[in-house]
Amino acid sequence: TIIDWTVASINEARSDETPELDITKIPLDDPLVFEVLKSAETTAVFQFESRGMRELLKDARPDRFEDIIALVALFRPGPMELIPDFVKRKHGRERVEYLDPRLEPILAPTYGIMVYQEQVMQIAQVIGGYSLGAADLLRRAMGKKKPEEMAQQRDVFKAGAVANGVSAAKAEQLFALMEKFAGYGFNKSHAAGYALVSYQTAWLKAHHPERFMAAVLSADMQHTDKIVTLVDEVRRAALVLDPPDINVSRFRFSVRDGHIVYGLGAIRGVVIATSGALGRVERAL
Repeated sequence: TIIDWTVASINEARSDETPELDITKIPLDDPLVFEVLKSAETTAVFQFESRGMRELLKDARPDRFEDIIALVALFRPGPMELIPDFVKRKHGRERVEYLDPRLEPILAPTYGIMVYQEQVMQIAQVIGGYSLGAADLLRRAMGKKKPEEMAQQRDVFKAGAVANGVSAAKAEQLFALMEKFAGYGFNKSHAAGYALVSYQTAWLKAHHPERFMAAVLSADMQHTDKIVTLVDEVRRAALVLDPPDINVSRFRFSVRDGHIVYGLGAIRGVVIATSGALGRVERAL
């Protein structure tokens, strides 16, 4: 909703020569977006508002969309223990090594760490000789942690890996790693969906801060405590917030001449009449 309101506000104010903004077509490598993320100036940026996530952004300093996907997937109980290794490997403070060269194309986007369930499935396919359907059954078995089922899958994987030129000892080691990560791995498809919304909100905040913050304020205008926090953010960002004006203000927060205009709907005790109610008043008069 916030994205939709912001885009509508941008397009409403555009000149005839300016094409309409289509948020689905913005580039995913915008340096301004990554500056917002690296600086952890992420109030109202989807998924990246919490103190813990801001600290992670400062440490990880993401500079590509793949990093955003990984951070969304890692910042959960279980995978969080992988974050220090992820950060060190990203910034060259720890060497990235692969048990088999065929793992590099699969694990390179996450610096050699298994983060996603899809990576476990790919490894089963490439190393263990599984079909993708069988690899999905392996993923489910690993998630359920049934000992008898896992013993059977271990034998199948080891046999397939050995047939593909991997030693039995290395196959056992790799299966143990897969089993560990699959238990709390996140779907990359889900993480990418979250990351895209995070990126879009960061892009709007970077390029259209006053219209983005007007939409954010509008979304929370029934919650006075949240409004106070957001108003502080507006001022900290050196944006101008004009007081309510019966001649200028709309029901929601809006933008006029580069200033955010306070929305009448955020004022406690003020009832905004509908057109039907106004008609009834006029007839009564």
